[in-house]
Amino acid sequence: MGIDDKIDNAGENTAGKIKEGLGRATDDERLEAEGRNDQAKSNLKQAGEKIKDAFKS
Repeated sequence: MGIDDKIDNAGENTAGKIKEGLGRATDDERLEAEGRNDQAKSNLKQAGEKIKDAFKS
């Protein structure tokens, strides 16, 4: 996993957490769901990168 990918995924995960928190604070279910979705995408990308790294070794 390249450092750029790690930074991008961490940023996407953090943005998702912020969106989810804002959604909860403002009772905006759509924003909260978007935040959870962003986090899930980030986790999926991280898993894919780890699999690619395992095959490189």
